This record gives sequence, C-alpha cells and structure tokens, in this order.
Amino acid sequence: MPIVLVVDDSEVDRRLVGGLLARDIDWLVEFAANGREALELMQTTEPDVVVTDLMMPDMDGMELVTQVALQHPHVPVILVTAQGSEDVAVEALSRGAASYVPKDQLADKLLETVEQVMALEKADRHYNRLIGCLTKAEYQFELDNDPALVPPLVDLLQQMLMGMQCCDTTTRMHAGVALEEALLNAMLHGNLELTSDQIQETRAHLRQGAEFDAIRQRRSQSPFCDRRVHVHARITTTQAEFRIRDDGPGFDVSQLPARGDPQTLQKSHGRGLVLMQNFMDDVVFNEQGNEVVMRLECQEWSEAPSA
Repeated sequence: MPIVLVVDDSEVDRRLVGGLLARDIDWLVEFAANGREALELMQTTEPDVVVTDLMMPDMDGMELVTQVALQHPHVPVILVTAQGSEDVAVEALSRGAASYVPKDQLADKLLETVEQVMALEKADRHYNRLIGCLTKAEYQFELDNDPALVPPLVDLLQQMLMGMQCCDTTTRMHAGVALEEALLNAMLHGNLELTSDQIQETRAHLRQGAEFDAIRQRRSQSPFCDRRVHVHARITTTQAEFRIRDDGPGFDVSQLPARGDPQTLQKSHGRGLVLMQNFMDDVVFNEQGNEVVMRLECQEWSEAPSA
C-alpha cells in the first residue's frame, strides 16, 4: 500500500490534506508537524511521497526538501505553496522538489499531482544494464491525440536517461514531469484546442482512467482528428534534447512569463510552464508557439542504476 507523508505544523491543514488524499482508499496517509519530525519518521518507514508545507518552525519545507534529496533520493517531495511564498517555492523546486500545488488549488490539483509523481517514480528499470551500454539514443514519434500514450512514452525516455547515467534519480523524475506537461499541453491545448477549464476536467478524468467527452468528440472531428504530436528525442551521455511540436494554431509567445517569474506559480494555467522551466536547463518556444525544445545538460553522478 503506497504511503503518503503529510508535513504541516497546522493541524487544520494536515486534516485538510489528509482528507483530500483519503479519497483514494489504497493510500496510507501519515503525518508530521515539521521537517525534523518527518525525517525521524522516514528513518523507520520510508514513504512513497512527501507532501509538505513550506513555512514551518524547527525545520521548514525548504530544508526538508534538501535533506530528503540527500537522505532519501528516491522519495519525491511535493510542496504546498501559499500566496506570497512563490520565490521560496521556485528555490525549493531547484533544490529537488518534485512538484508543487498552490494552497488555494488543493482540491483540484493535489490528487493529480501526487499520482503523477508516484507513477513517474515507479518507472520500469528492467533494461538499465543494457541501456547503460548506449552512448546515444534518438527517437521520433507521431502521436495521435490519445492521452493514454503519454505515460508510456515518458517512462521510456526516463529509462533512457537513467540507464545511460545521464542524470540522477531526482533529475530523472523532474524530466518526466516536464515531459508529461509538455506532451499533454501539445495534445490538449495545441491540437484539440481545449480551454483551461476543459483541460483541468480532462486531467481529473484521466486520473480515474476515463476519457473526457470533449476529447472523444474532438478526436473524431476535423481539423482536430488530423493533427498529431511530433516528438523528437535525442539523448547522449552529455545532453538530452526533447523537441515537441503540435499541429495546432499555436499561441502568442510574447505573452509567456519570464523564466523564474514567481507570480506564475499561483496561476493554474501557467503551472506546467513553471515545472518545465525549473526542471529543464533550457526551454525555448518557436515563433508560432506550437513547438517547444527542452534541453537537459547531463551531470556526472555516482549512484549506480538499479539492474
């Protein structure tokens, strides 16, 4: 049974988060009042994911992110951010946090985010010994607009990153989150031209293994049914580059927020971009706004991949 550790100094907020997570009866939810207490609990029982507030006494969420990355590198940490803590959240993402959820969007985003990082953390590694012999891997895909194709593609690319020792566990997970956000954006916003509200509802349906009516309808209508998501991935031992293009009309790239703009954290429609910008070393859109190129510089690391 997956274990989720909720860390917050407010008993009211702990109950709120625990109640939202309890909607999934297959999860065991445990609690800690601060980062130090959380680390003590993790010495005896390592959770599958940690959900933590940023502002806490004794040991805050920032230090907890740092310590979990050092002591428990396979455990993803999700931040719960409050208005006014955007700068701190951006810093925590750069230190190894897996994702974040604004406090005023907990009801809509928490379950989705926890499930996302859990799924990415459990990516299959059976072929890592063979992949470790590779020096370059290159893939090209043309995906139809079926969101069910996204998780296996992300898993494949993550396996290659880890197997080729291009990154550590935290970076692999970060890359998976960024890829998933970019692919779903190209598919749902770019090709199918769904609104932000429709995309949010779609992702809620996907968590339950169901297809949203808006996707089903548009996938059978012109011009949407003829559009594809074009993916080109090139991974070496020094750099990974992911080029994702949709066949939609694009968008006005001049309206994109600057990299590291903390105000974007509180905007639900800009959350995916924040994650992409913080988890990749370079994120560049073309002038039309229908293609993004994300680059990851590979770093030397000492952890041996699992066989």
